[in-house]
Amino acid sequence: MEDLQTFREKLRCNFPIIDEHFEDFIRDALSHLSAEAIDTYLEGASTVCMIGRGVEPVLIFLEEMPEMADRVGEQFIGKTSDQVWIMSRSPNGNSIIPFLNSLNEVTRCLPTEEQMEEYFDLVNHLAEETASSIHGHHTTFPSPGLPEFLQQAPYLLHQVSVDGLANWADYGIKYYNNNPDRQKEYFALETADSKAMLMKERSGTLFIDSERELDLYMRAMWDDPEQLVPYSRGYNPYETQLPYYTADGIRIPDSYEPFNSIGGIDRYRALLAHIAAHRVWTESIIVDNFSPFQRHTIMMLEDCRVEYLLMQRYPGVRKLFMALHPAPVEGSCDHENESCIRHRTTMLSRAILDPKHGYQSEVVNDFANRFHEMMESGEHSTQKMGVLGSQFVAKTRRQADQLPNIRFTDTEVSYRDDNRHMWIYIEDGDDEEQFEENRKVSAEDEVDGLPPRHYKEWDYNTKSYRPDWVTLYEAKHAAGDASKIDELLEKHQGLVKRMKQILDLLKPQNYVRIRYQEEGSELDLDVAIRSLIDFKSGATPDPRINMDHRNDGRDIAVMLLIDLSESLNEKVAGSSQTILELCQEATSLLSWTIEQLGDAFAIAGFHSNSRHDVRYHHIKGFSEHWDDEVKARLAKMEAGFSTRMGGAIRHAAHYLKGQKADKKLLLILTDGEPSDVDVEDEQLLIHDTRKAVQEMDELGIYPYCISLDPNADDYVRDIFDNQFVVIDNVERLPEKLPALFASLTK
Repeated sequence: MEDLQTFREKLRCNFPIIDEHFEDFIRDALSHLSAEAIDTYLEGASTVCMIGRGVEPVLIFLEEMPEMADRVGEQFIGKTSDQVWIMSRSPNGNSIIPFLNSLNEVTRCLPTEEQMEEYFDLVNHLAEETASSIHGHHTTFPSPGLPEFLQQAPYLLHQVSVDGLANWADYGIKYYNNNPDRQKEYFALETADSKAMLMKERSGTLFIDSERELDLYMRAMWDDPEQLVPYSRGYNPYETQLPYYTADGIRIPDSYEPFNSIGGIDRYRALLAHIAAHRVWTESIIVDNFSPFQRHTIMMLEDCRVEYLLMQRYPGVRKLFMALHPAPVEGSCDHENESCIRHRTTMLSRAILDPKHGYQSEVVNDFANRFHEMMESGEHSTQKMGVLGSQFVAKTRRQADQLPNIRFTDTEVSYRDDNRHMWIYIEDGDDEEQFEENRKVSAEDEVDGLPPRHYKEWDYNTKSYRPDWVTLYEAKHAAGDASKIDELLEKHQGLVKRMKQILDLLKPQNYVRIRYQEEGSELDLDVAIRSLIDFKSGATPDPRINMDHRNDGRDIAVMLLIDLSESLNEKVAGSSQTILELCQEATSLLSWTIEQLGDAFAIAGFHSNSRHDVRYHHIKGFSEHWDDEVKARLAKMEAGFSTRMGGAIRHAAHYLKGQKADKKLLLILTDGEPSDVDVEDEQLLIHDTRKAVQEMDELGIYPYCISLDPNADDYVRDIFDNQFVVIDNVERLPEKLPALFASLTK
């Protein structure tokens, strides 16, 4: 393998920020591309650099091209750089950055080389047809609609095919070519005819056109008048949503395309029949003692059980299920390098459904026979599917099932719902994702040099997310002198003594008595004697003569996220200390406090230098104790650059959501509003941070902001609602932060 310097010499581009991140770029490229493609990758980046549009398009190309080439094919690298060069030689150079920004998500929608060639042809066609010129001169004006089209392209391609998109674009070219303002509105999806034409080009069967028919189907076949609620698969294309039902209705897709000769309306019928069968025959079972693999297998077997009963009542649905159910190829999953749990369970599901499945696996055939014997005997239930599913996992589980490379090919049964109705959760906060094991983040996981992560960012102007917009680099913070932190604690010895008194009240008691219970674990003698006296004297006695106990233990996980932007280096007015030094003191006291309580606790810091460079520093992991190693990292804490807060909050939540705790608290310590060097609209990052805070509610995380900015009232309420406090006197931060934590968790 060539060394880093050799690779750098092949990249003809001299921006300092590229030198800073080049090692990360090349490491990521080597994990996705062949040796020959690396040269094409660096040559393509050099071409993008030469167009003279600054560092932004080069960074996008270097960051995202390896993933896209891995998805589409390595020939895509050269074709993309050629496309950028073509655009740079035309009046539409202003569209290059929107083109590159949206390209990653476009390749997810069009993952083949042929489809991407069609897309590039469409982009060039639109650019050529909507650019204008002055008669008698060669000067041309850029296309008004092309930048808007490129920004909307990911959403559009989740709605229509490339052909449908071309028809939609041709309509805008034909009717708005001489009206730049209307053209921009059309391609930005802001006009009624733009939305109507998009709806017209959508393929398949639309729910809105079939709603009455499907409602009558549910009433006639199942006597089920439940409300049908459509959801758009294109509304949030970055998250896969499955059909499901709750107390307020059945959620189904707003359109279905034909699949395996089954039309859209029949796909709706298969889906609704499956859900209706669940509503008749599925009983809820307790989830807490099942692993994610067991849960996945149990859900699949319960799907098979209700379909077996369904096909006994309506034999005609077997034809639909057989056509829509995938048939995984036996032996196609690499058990050494892939997690094959989904592949095996889908094989079992197919074997149960199809008597002519042809699988040779003894285990699959054995469990398919067990299933049919159980169903034919009449001794079956959701609970028994739980037992059978657990046995299948125990029989077939491999170490490789833990690998992150999960095989999804031919494993998705499109007419089945997500089975959320099956589960009863005894413990709050333990509703893990179906196929992923949440785990505690250990100190070993928080290693230096982790690959970059990409996070979405909210654009309040378009009311949509920018996918993979922020690049976040995480690493363990460098270590300094731990004795510095011990000196800070000694300095605040008086405050430590006062905190000990508070902690004695906060420390959990093993059991607390609950008196005046009609039923309980033991007799409450005082109340019982008083009731006996009332009874003897002719008065009505109090029947609440028992008492019970409850556990009063704490179950809290806390993440402290510290804004390490440049402004922390400023000195506090009237003091010789910087804000950073006061933050160190406050964090030291808070850490000592939480360590005494025994709560799970982590510390991280962040700063940013554009969306391409958000730095996330691990200072303390959840599994680490408050020891000299952690103190050494805290002592070395330094401040610099800017405050892109949304991505950092999302990344902190990534670790915090994995903690099994009744209460998950994210404390954000900052001295200013969200900002960054590449953002001119100050409201953009404020709105994104607010969106990130709202996402925390969905994850069961309680965010709380501690602001050191005396002007924070102008913006902090817009972001955090009432979940914040402003500390005007920064010198009191070491005193207030531990006390605030105590009040939030008492």
